[in-house]
Amino acid sequence: MRRFTDSEVLSGIVHEALGSETRVVGVDRLRGGSKKGVYRVHTSGSRTASVIVYSWAEAENFWPAAEAVDPAHPFAPASGLGPFLAAQRKLDGLGVRVPEVLLADDSRRRHPADVAVVEDVAGGTLEALLKTDPARASNAVSELAAMLDVMHQQHSQHYGRVDVLERGDRASGDSCEQLVLERAVDDLAEAAEREPGIGSAATSLHDRLQELAARVAPRAQHGLIHGELGPDHVLVDASGHPVLIDIEGLMFFDVEWEHVFLQLRFGDQYPALFHSGLDPARLDLYMLAMRLSLVAGPLRLLDGDFPHRTAMQEIAEHNAKEALALLDS
Repeated sequence: MRRFTDSEVLSGIVHEALGSETRVVGVDRLRGGSKKGVYRVHTSGSRTASVIVYSWAEAENFWPAAEAVDPAHPFAPASGLGPFLAAQRKLDGLGVRVPEVLLADDSRRRHPADVAVVEDVAGGTLEALLKTDPARASNAVSELAAMLDVMHQQHSQHYGRVDVLERGDRASGDSCEQLVLERAVDDLAEAAEREPGIGSAATSLHDRLQELAARVAPRAQHGLIHGELGPDHVLVDASGHPVLIDIEGLMFFDVEWEHVFLQLRFGDQYPALFHSGLDPARLDLYMLAMRLSLVAGPLRLLDGDFPHRTAMQEIAEHNAKEALALLDS
């Protein structure tokens, strides 16, 4: 049975971040995290009523262990205090709103894992706001579009996660499109074993991937992308401004990879985030690759004991249908 971070440990971490006069009056483990534990800690006697604590403990990671993964690979699991802090520094330096870091600790003195205490952005997710207050959400989406423009206009000749490039390492592979193709072929093989519809069309899907990849021309520069930016990874603060979270995967890559994910996750709101100049050939390849990833990934997560199983199964089934539909497009 998994043992999550307990209240006593969280209290010690919060005291260190906010001062010994702070009293912890409640702890909520927030739903949704699959690679780290996310806790809202309610306090009294401090300058803030609550904070968020991230715990990168092994027991908080629901993903099955991957075999022989190159940690510098852009698609390697992005988790841990190092990637988080590198991403936070980069985005904060660009003026892109992210939660303030109150404490970052990799000493393992209080807890046998890396932890961070960050600002609790009180306004909830953009995903929820789109349902409850569309007008206010529309303003936040417009601001998000401006933030993304700032990010995507940051250019690098090298692709890779920010923490990898920051320490002077190089990401593996020959090009973004080649990495996407290789991952898509692996995802297709994995999905074909688990999802009957994908299995019956595996040869056609493989041929389609190769055909789309052959249309992509080389590129020398890459933009800064979040990598998994849905409305659930955007908070809205008390003033209505968007705040990016789950930023560990921040990397320089083809911005088209970001845009296909934005299109899938924002749906009717996506036109407000679209900008001209995207490469249609990359969009076509990356859309099919993303669909296959969203079949294989959720099914892989279900190999373990991830608790929200129905939602993951629905994601896999929906994206399997959409991937097959792309064969006819």
